Amino acid sequence: MSDQNPEALKIKGQQKTAWDDSAEGWKRWWPTFERAAQIVNDRLVELAGVRAGNRVLDIATGSGEPALTCARAVGPSGRVVAVDMSPGMLAIARERIDAAGLTNVDLVESDAESLRLDPHSFDAALCRWGLMFMPDLDGVVRAMHRALKPGGRFATAVWSQADKVPMCALARDAIRRITGIVPPPNALEPMRLADPTILERALAAAGFHDVTIERLIVTFEFPSADAFADFRAQIGGTRATLSKMPPDVARNVREAVVASAREFADDAGSVRLVNETICFGARA
Repeated sequence: MSDQNPEALKIKGQQKTAWDDSAEGWKRWWPTFERAAQIVNDRLVELAGVRAGNRVLDIATGSGEPALTCARAVGPSGRVVAVDMSPGMLAIARERIDAAGLTNVDLVESDAESLRLDPHSFDAALCRWGLMFMPDLDGVVRAMHRALKPGGRFATAVWSQADKVPMCALARDAIRRITGIVPPPNALEPMRLADPTILERALAAAGFHDVTIERLIVTFEFPSADAFADFRAQIGGTRATLSKMPPDVARNVREAVVASAREFADDAGSVRLVNETICFGARA
């Protein structure tokens, strides 16, 4: 990490702390999250052209996806290298891998910008909902291109614009309404790459070609608005932000999240959030 600038190092340190701090929440909520997200895992594996016997890289794997889906696709003759900066999240991934009886996944603790990968050593590379949080987007994409064999494929998913991603936007908007704090335009937040031309240009500049862009619907379901508020309060950047607030402000934010989520509830109170993600495929 020595070649990263001080600001990037600071951001990475903050991100690692936030992800480690929310690992216990992810341990509770990953079944709910992945039940909805499996459609994205499957599509990324398809876009990356993952086949039996392949060597595959998954960056920002978090609690283990799409690494686990890749591991099943490559089979015992293949190998998956799954990378994440958070040891807490990797511990969840390890539990899931072991529980699934998979023996073809290697877990590596690192942020994406610090990875040192042998050139042309992977058949495919994937990243699900991770590129938005990386300070050096262009550098990461170039690294993926170098790591792929000629003709290898890279697939990634990013979130669409805020009004199409209530899963992320409800808590974000509640925090902004209650606190009045608005992050700068270049903040590393979930919808940072909602404009597909940003990533499309980065892929082209890195040397990728045959770039495809498609939109996919991901529907998350929670038993109640309160359950959704619990989920948001226990994971990622929302947890980190709430932990820094005075208790009364945090309570007000939670009440605002609950009220917003109720707008998506059915007569039984179950909350159904329909979100748009943008999937990219590209060839090295």
